[in-house]
Amino acid sequence: MDRLYAPWRSSYVTSSGDEGGCVLCGIGQDKDRDSENYVLHRRGDIYVVLNRYPYINGHLMIVPLRHVPSMEDLTEAERCTMWELAAESEGALIRGMNCMGINGGWNMGSCAGAGIEGHLHIHMLPRWNGDTNFMTTACNTRVISASLEDSYRRLRGFFQDRGGE
Repeated sequence: MDRLYAPWRSSYVTSSGDEGGCVLCGIGQDKDRDSENYVLHRRGDIYVVLNRYPYINGHLMIVPLRHVPSMEDLTEAERCTMWELAAESEGALIRGMNCMGINGGWNMGSCAGAGIEGHLHIHMLPRWNGDTNFMTTACNTRVISASLEDSYRRLRGFFQDRGGE
């Protein structure tokens, strides 16, 4: 296998995760650093944020402020807001990233691939015909064609006009 060096991930992969608690809780509580944390929008008890370690450019997550492990643990209001923001995120990805499709879902538990176990969040990933799917399978490499800053700039405006916090 070829090696692709990513030294900027060092602090993430070497931490035990206990020092600062849950990263999603931390982002949710730190409203003063929304642009630094790539938070696109907040509404009630839910926020939309770009994934700092994306599978593809524009990969975003919809996250409740509360640390809950499953959909059934959400209040009705939280569930409604999450799915409203999923619909709005769909439009933002289509218009802001010019994507042709979207993959999405959530992972519950480590056996399902949850990287942040215990804090429910929905992933939404823009897709394009002829994108780089084969690279992960054939080359064990991911190709990200845009920076987080570029994706943030392209998507942020689609949420600013919709109210909320």
